[in-house]
Amino acid sequence: MKFRPFVVLLFALAAGMSAAACGSKSPTAPLGVSTISVTGTIPAVGVTSQFDALATLASGGTEDVTASAAWSSSDTTIATVSSTGVVTAIGSGQAVITASFSGVSGTDAITVP
Repeated sequence: MKFRPFVVLLFALAAGMSAAACGSKSPTAPLGVSTISVTGTIPAVGVTSQFDALATLASGGTEDVTASAAWSSSDTTIATVSSTGVVTAIGSGQAVITASFSGVSGTDAITVP
C-alpha cells in the first residue's frame, strides 16, 4: 500500500492538533462557571493592589480567571481597576470591584481609608 505524502502530512497535522487540544487548559473556553470569587487587599489612596478572580466550575473544580475576566469599578473616583485586576485607590470611600467571566460576575465591596 502506497501513501501519498499529502495524506500522511494531513493525518500528522490532525493528530498533533488533537493532542494539543486535549492537553489545553485555557480559561477562555466555556467552563460551566457557577460562581466568581473576587479577592484582594484594599490599597491606600495612591497605591495599587492586585485583585484575583477565581471561578468555581459546575464540576466542582476551580480556575483562576484573573487575566481573562472583564474588570470594573462601581465608582472610579474611589478606585479604578485595570483589565488585569490591578486596583488603584483614587480617593477615600466605598466602591465595588467586579470581575465577569463566561456570563458570571463576582464582586468585592471595598472601603478605601
